[in-house]
Amino acid sequence: MVLATLAIGYTLWAAQELILPVLLAMFFALVGNPIIRTLQKLFIPRFLGAVLVLVGGLAAAGALGNQLIEPAGEWVRQVPREMKSIAPKLRDLTKPMLDANKAAQNIARAAGGESTGKPVQVIRTELNEPYKALTATPRRVASVLAVVLLTFFFMVYGDSLQRNAIALLPTRQQKKLTVDILHSIERAISRYVLTITLINIAVGLALAGALYWLGVPLQEALLWGTMAAILNFAPYVGPLIGIVIMLLMGFVAFDKLLPSLLPAGIYLVLHTIEGQLVTPIILGRRMRLSPLVLILALMVFGWLWGIVGLLLAVPLLVCVKLVLDRIEGLGGWARLLE
Repeated sequence: MVLATLAIGYTLWAAQELILPVLLAMFFALVGNPIIRTLQKLFIPRFLGAVLVLVGGLAAAGALGNQLIEPAGEWVRQVPREMKSIAPKLRDLTKPMLDANKAAQNIARAAGGESTGKPVQVIRTELNEPYKALTATPRRVASVLAVVLLTFFFMVYGDSLQRNAIALLPTRQQKKLTVDILHSIERAISRYVLTITLINIAVGLALAGALYWLGVPLQEALLWGTMAAILNFAPYVGPLIGIVIMLLMGFVAFDKLLPSLLPAGIYLVLHTIEGQLVTPIILGRRMRLSPLVLILALMVFGWLWGIVGLLLAVPLLVCVKLVLDRIEGLGGWARLLE
């Protein structure tokens, strides 16, 4: 069991360039299938419905990216210049702790008879190879195209592939159970993704509105709101990264110390309200996952697959929980995840 677990973990890591596009495409197809079925009820063929869903999603992503690319580029150009102004604020904020730490070090050195001179610092430099950056871009573009094409084919031919696979099962009871599990996963994932997306959009709009009220330009406020909405798909880890980014943004955007802390404080309040009140009430107990299990899953999938793993961790856990719930004798393992 130990060797098999290690082998599976290594395979998931080594084959991520093949596995991740397939998992993302299946995830997007699961989200799009209910929309396609609705279009089929309106006498729109499945092929045309898949084209409409895919083109609509790409158009929405492109329109959002077009609105945000200008403020994002401006911030990339502005941050190196503004880093010099952040240093004095950070020194003022951390000065008491640094003074106390320095005094403690001096006392310890004096008690040990050591000199209080500054230790020699070793600075390591790393050369970035232009060849790596040159070869990485086409691979990323190919991965995006693979996800788009696989999503389209899963939406068009996924149903027939699913029916043919279920037909291979020997008994009618197994076929019924498998169909029930697949439909439950599809409904649950679609509901989960739609609900979480709407909640995260609300959090992003609230943060953007608060920043605009604080005096941040509208495009920049929308940029940070979009960032907060995307990071919120990764529970705990994403909001923690968002708070750090909001802290740095506050130090760059505002001159005084208290206004500099306001963006991070507002983001923390919004995330607390969303995580502790809104999401548990709306999603209910069936979608509830143990925070400990969730953190462990985020660590494992983040370590295996990076940012994409963080975004896929919760949907994968939800799928596992639904499967365990439906199979007789494994309900205890499903309750273990709650």
